[in-house]
Amino acid sequence: MGKIRFYISLIISRLIYIAIKILNKSSGTSFIGMVVLKICPKFLTYCRKYVKNKVVAITGTNGKSTTSGLVAHMLEGANQSVVHNLKGANMLTGVANAFALSILPFKRFDYGVIESDEAYLTKLYDYLKSDYLIVTNLFRDQLDRYGELATTAGFIQNAIDKNPDATLILNADDPLVANFAKGRDKIVFYGFNNVEYDYAYENSNSPTEVFNCICGKPLEYSKRFFAQEGHYYCSCGFKRPICDYCADAKIYKNKIELTIEHNGIKYSFNAGLVGLYNAYNVLGAIAFAFENGLNQEEIQKSLDSYKSIFGRTEKRTINGHNTIIQLIKNPTGASEVLKTVDLNSNILIAINDNYADGRDISWLWDSDFEQLKNAQKLVITSGIRANDMALRLKYAGINQDKIKIEPDIKKAIEIAAGEGNSDVTILPSYTALLKINKMKLKK
Repeated sequence: MGKIRFYISLIISRLIYIAIKILNKSSGTSFIGMVVLKICPKFLTYCRKYVKNKVVAITGTNGKSTTSGLVAHMLEGANQSVVHNLKGANMLTGVANAFALSILPFKRFDYGVIESDEAYLTKLYDYLKSDYLIVTNLFRDQLDRYGELATTAGFIQNAIDKNPDATLILNADDPLVANFAKGRDKIVFYGFNNVEYDYAYENSNSPTEVFNCICGKPLEYSKRFFAQEGHYYCSCGFKRPICDYCADAKIYKNKIELTIEHNGIKYSFNAGLVGLYNAYNVLGAIAFAFENGLNQEEIQKSLDSYKSIFGRTEKRTINGHNTIIQLIKNPTGASEVLKTVDLNSNILIAINDNYADGRDISWLWDSDFEQLKNAQKLVITSGIRANDMALRLKYAGINQDKIKIEPDIKKAIEIAAGEGNSDVTILPSYTALLKINKMKLKK
């Protein structure tokens, strides 16, 4: 009966998709997934037979979409067929949506690449276990939804415990992530030895949290790159593990250069992404690619052709202006993004407090908006919390004559992309990003 429900759900998903196209409506990223899971609750269990080789899941607070996008693109560049929840809908309905619209009765894929919300990974593993799990990082994010870091780490640990045969690919520089290796045999660590910036930025003004070792003592650092990421150690013996993929990074305003050492051999790569946070995403994806037999040439070719998904260092032209769009959603991620902002651009910050953003916007005060205090052009605040954002910028020391409040996001974009010949930087929260993505904006 279960298989019959599965095939019925596939047929219905196609009919819904055709109807949506005829009606010229947006299918969203989860609606069809919601329908198929209603018809066949074990839908994802039956999907596993449509993946011939491996399934990789990617989770963590920041970098899931970019890392999974890079992994899928690298595999496709090596002539592997991939099913992937590309649009970033990472709960069960979003994953089911991607499979429902991809699989055909006689078509099988080489790989499944699944971006998974941290809290939903353990639910995903009830139906579809992965052969690999990449964990990017663990930062404070939407405390009203996820709670403290221990809660988020607990979600991921529960999932790991459910899937003992999976190979874990872990960010060794994050002590919270590295701790997932405890008691496991199949572990691949990646991390940075040295990080160098090719540009100057303001020293961080955001609060630095003290992270404790698993024994309860505060961790010490010989190198600290940002937040808790770095070379940590404790008198109890806990320390950053030796990396299987250890890299030196040089971070430019418009690109990243990596020198990676693996098995005593050094490899050089460059990627057209910005920021140290993206360097971690690239390194994690490369580690997976090497583990699955891709070579340096294949990986670099994929990095050369990779295009960011919407809102993750996305480059667009709006009304003739070069525009970069970068999602901000928590203190650590926002602070790292703010280091990369072109202070000669018109800057638009669009903040909502819908459920998917997190109702609590106190994270704005823990984010390093002081990086913008030397902004040369307009700094526009928009979205539901436009006034709160403007107040935060005032306290960050930004000239009030440069701050303009426009709650309507489309009008705010028109102002940013209509002022002089400046480039435009847009920093939206999650639902503001979704709204921007649906807008028909003049190129």
